[in-house]
Amino acid sequence: MGKASSKLRRKFNEALEAVLPVVGIVIALSFTIAPIEPGILLCFLLGASMVIVGMMFFTLGAEMAMTPMGERIGTAVTKSRNVFKIGLLAFILGFVITISEPDLQVLAELVPSISNMTIILSVAIGVGLFLVVALLRMLFAIPLSGLLVIFYIAVFGIVFLVPESFRAIAFDSGGVTTGPMTVPFIMALGVGVSAIRSDKNAADDSFGLVALCSVGPIIAVLILGFIFEPSGANQEAMTLPHINNSVELWNTFATGIPKYIHEIAVSLFPIVGFFFVFQIFSLKLSKRMLMKISIGLLYTYIGLVLFLAGANVGFMPAGSYLGQVMAGLPYKWIIVPIGALIGFFIVKAEPAVYVLNRQVEEITDGAIPANAMGISLSVGVATSIALAMIRVLTGIPVLCFLIPGYAIAIGLSFLVPKIFTAIAFDSGGVASGPMTATFLLPFAQGACIAVGGDLVADAFGVVAMVAMTPLITIQILGVVFKFKQSRIKLTATEHAFAALDEDAIIEL
Repeated sequence: MGKASSKLRRKFNEALEAVLPVVGIVIALSFTIAPIEPGILLCFLLGASMVIVGMMFFTLGAEMAMTPMGERIGTAVTKSRNVFKIGLLAFILGFVITISEPDLQVLAELVPSISNMTIILSVAIGVGLFLVVALLRMLFAIPLSGLLVIFYIAVFGIVFLVPESFRAIAFDSGGVTTGPMTVPFIMALGVGVSAIRSDKNAADDSFGLVALCSVGPIIAVLILGFIFEPSGANQEAMTLPHINNSVELWNTFATGIPKYIHEIAVSLFPIVGFFFVFQIFSLKLSKRMLMKISIGLLYTYIGLVLFLAGANVGFMPAGSYLGQVMAGLPYKWIIVPIGALIGFFIVKAEPAVYVLNRQVEEITDGAIPANAMGISLSVGVATSIALAMIRVLTGIPVLCFLIPGYAIAIGLSFLVPKIFTAIAFDSGGVASGPMTATFLLPFAQGACIAVGGDLVADAFGVVAMVAMTPLITIQILGVVFKFKQSRIKLTATEHAFAALDEDAIIEL
């Protein structure tokens, strides 16, 4: 009991450290340049409390349940080496996990003119197909860099054939697909698949699944662009809550929480069902292990319900309102540095970022520390939000940023250790999670409405920018790592020579 409470306390402290900076920034803005209505501010503060508690339960649940489930299913799926069986199971798994991803449902609700289910099913098919590609790549040790070049050439080949209003939505869909439901499971799946390989590169290849699974939705939604063309010209700002007292504040959340209780239950059911089918026919885990996983699933469920209720009900209105107020100021340019500051801290509150950083540190035996990953991600997201705000203010097309950004990222992939490329492209999907969808996207939409921009063309693309910049910053971390490693080897060689006498050196 003491051990469990100690873990919860540690997770609570981690969640506090992640969320409090964002709360502090919003409060500071509300009392200075961007006054917020009391009801919206109270909604935000209560939502922040729920996000903190939700993160605490979710991160503990991911450790106890999602990670061991994914690892064991990954090992069981690939053990047979039957390519057809692996492909079929991977497609089904990718499809059902994506349909249950809460981030995707948030984005689908924000896209005008296209039904939610049309977007969700298209994205799910894209993820399913590319999860098949990702697992086969790992199984046959195909280099990730080559595949990324091929698929992104295909992406940027198709993108010019669809209406401009659809391009940002397509890239955003690639970012939101890899959220708190899919990332822990898919990353653990990669570890499980790599476990059956005995070569020295197996651990490095355990990363990269999220990277490829982020490409599928982009292609799938671009193909949708040949059929649909959403228009945001008449789109209005989201309805903001008007709260007069504490009872109305609670009722605002009380009406939203049942929705997430049902939504997360539906989301977890396919994953849990998939796991128990494997348990019956293949895994045969002990009762003790099953009990631990069951408790972990309960923690995951509670955590996601609280997190998403807090983020959607509390953060979304505050983000939209702040964007409108700040973009309406005489010195509206200030939204660029303020957006960057919020982006720097808000990525720390993404649940899946914790899972990635922890797994990177474990797989590399601490050679790539979680702190270095965290700072690189924060710098990347800060840069992306600054660029996104410039887009909102100026109307610059999203491809003017995405094409050079991806060109730099893919170019770097040939210069850094391949594990950094896989981690970087995974990071892009992980960084663009529910906090981006529920705070930063509404923030951009509010700003876009205030300056009279095209909501679909200018505000959408925030998630895509957040998914792109970590590809560069993490690989720059790889360049630094490679340089340090070469310096260490050079120093060791110099010391070795210094220890030799003159005759030994001549002999060498």
